[in-house]
Amino acid sequence: MGEILPVAAIDAAHVEGALPRDERRGPVTRRRERSILASVALHGTLIVAVFIALFPVIWVLLSSLKPRTEIVRSNIELFNSPTLDNYRAVLTETNFPTWFLNSVIVAGFTMVIGITMSASAGYALARFNFAGKRGLMWVFLITQMFPVAILIVPIYTIMANLGLIDTKLSLIIAYCSTAVPFCAWMMKGYFETIPKELDEAAALDGLGPFATFYRVILPLAKPGIAVTAFYTFLTAWGEVAYAIAFIQTDNKLTLGAGLQQFVPQFNQRWELLTPAAILILIPAALVFFFAQRHLVAGLTAGGTKG
Repeated sequence: MGEILPVAAIDAAHVEGALPRDERRGPVTRRRERSILASVALHGTLIVAVFIALFPVIWVLLSSLKPRTEIVRSNIELFNSPTLDNYRAVLTETNFPTWFLNSVIVAGFTMVIGITMSASAGYALARFNFAGKRGLMWVFLITQMFPVAILIVPIYTIMANLGLIDTKLSLIIAYCSTAVPFCAWMMKGYFETIPKELDEAAALDGLGPFATFYRVILPLAKPGIAVTAFYTFLTAWGEVAYAIAFIQTDNKLTLGAGLQQFVPQFNQRWELLTPAAILILIPAALVFFFAQRHLVAGLTAGGTKG
C-alpha cells in the first residue's frame, strides 16, 4: 500500500496547486513606487496639457456670451456682460440653421456610405485573394498622398460633366473619395485581428461569405466601425475647400462654406462666428460621445492577439 499522507498535508498540497504560480513563490515584490517629485512633474504636465487643449474652446465659449463691443475691446476680461443675443442672432437672422441641416445631411450620408464601403472593402482585402488585390491596396494608399488643392480641379470637372455641381451629392461623393481609401486600410487591419476560424465555423454552419460578414464578423468589428464612423463624419463636417468650390447657392451651403460670410474683408463678425463655432461643436461631440466606448476598445484591438 502507498504511504498515506496526513489530512493537513493533503490540504496544503491542494491549496498550493490551486494558487497562481506567482503566489506559490511567496509575496511578489511590489513595483518601486513613483517618487513625489516625479508624481508632481507628471501631474503638472497633464494639467498643462489639458489647459492647452481646453483653453481655445473655453475662450470661444466665453466670447460667444459677450456683446460685440466687449469682444473687440483691447482690455481682456474673461466674463463680462453675459448675453445670449449672439446665439439668437445666429439662429434667427442668418442662414445658419439651413447650413447646419445641409451639413448634417451631407455628413450623415458620407458616414453611412463610408462605413458600408470601407467595411466591405476591408473585409475583402483581409480575407480573400483575388486578381489585382495588391494593386488595389496600392491605389488606396497612393490616393492619400495627394492634397485637396490638387484634387479639386479634376473632381470638379467630373462633377460638372455629371451635372452634379451645386448639389449635396457632389460633396458626398468627394468626401467619400477622400475618406474611404484610408478607412478601408484601417478596417482591413482590424479584420485581420479577428480569427479566420470564425469564418470557417460559419461556413460549416452553411453561411455564405456575405452572411458570415454581416452576421458574424461585423458584430465583432464595432470598435473599428466606430473609428470609421467618427473619421468619415468629421471629414465631411468641417470641410471647406470642396464646399466652396462645388456649392454656389446660399441655401445649399454647408457650415464650412457658409461661415465664410461672417468673415468679410474689413469687418469680421465675431459676435456671429463665436456662437456658430460652439454650435458646430455639438454634433461632433455627440458622435464622439456615442462612439467613444468603442473608440477606446479600438485603440487596444489586437493587443492580445496570439
